Amino acid sequence: MNKVWLITGASSGFGRALTEAAVAAGDIVVAAARRTALLDDLVAAHPDQVEALPLDVTDLTAVRAAADGVAARHGRIDVLVNNAGRGMVGAVEETSDAELRDLMDLHFFGPAALTRAVLPHMRRRGSGAVVQLTSMGGRFAFAGVGAYCATKFALEGLSEALAAEVAPHGIRVLIVEPGAFRTGFAGAGALRTAPVLDAYADTVGPVRSGLPGGSGREPGDPARAAAAVLTALDADAPPLRLPLGNDAADALTGHLDRARAELRTWEALTRSTDFAG
Repeated sequence: MNKVWLITGASSGFGRALTEAAVAAGDIVVAAARRTALLDDLVAAHPDQVEALPLDVTDLTAVRAAADGVAARHGRIDVLVNNAGRGMVGAVEETSDAELRDLMDLHFFGPAALTRAVLPHMRRRGSGAVVQLTSMGGRFAFAGVGAYCATKFALEGLSEALAAEVAPHGIRVLIVEPGAFRTGFAGAGALRTAPVLDAYADTVGPVRSGLPGGSGREPGDPARAAAAVLTALDADAPPLRLPLGNDAADALTGHLDRARAELRTWEALTRSTDFAG
């Protein structure tokens, strides 16, 4: 049976690539986006497979209605992809409470709400998959992207617990951690930047200029990333986390090596804090 997908942020980037890959596999996609006009070509080319759905994932009332509506129209939701998002560059001190809360609404509370809305439909069928698009920045952080990484860390933590909770109900969770891909993520006007403090020119400055400067030259191919996600979902024993890209593989390997070395260096002190006896 062909699958029914609900994909957020489907008008561009990974969302668009996943929509195209699912359609090529013969599946039905409800492609959710704030600007659905960008999906008109896909709807016209595949009217029986692509439904464009206006949706702002930070509108929690709309999120619940969207999930229930998809299930009512198509009879089921087989795959939920929480992909909607954007970038944010700035030192922690430069980032306001409002900016941090807005980003957390988009990357954490919205996906959490949509996941909760979809799960009852999946549990009733005893099957389904939840795909969380995070980032290699969901596993480690560096100067200038603290707010962005904090939201992805939060979603990864929620999703790891979720995976253990829903596995007995036949539901899988896949956390996708891309490196740098040509999705327009860092293109002109795509990144929001916090007000600049001179104190962070040396640490955050290179990130603030480097991300937009590299836009369009990223090594990652979104179409290949989408194909990799479909392959993982079809596996008999899919991974919990799927890093994507050579840069993600190298960076995560280095991060894990440094974390292990640090733990070994401080292990004696770590183990000295239990009650004696």
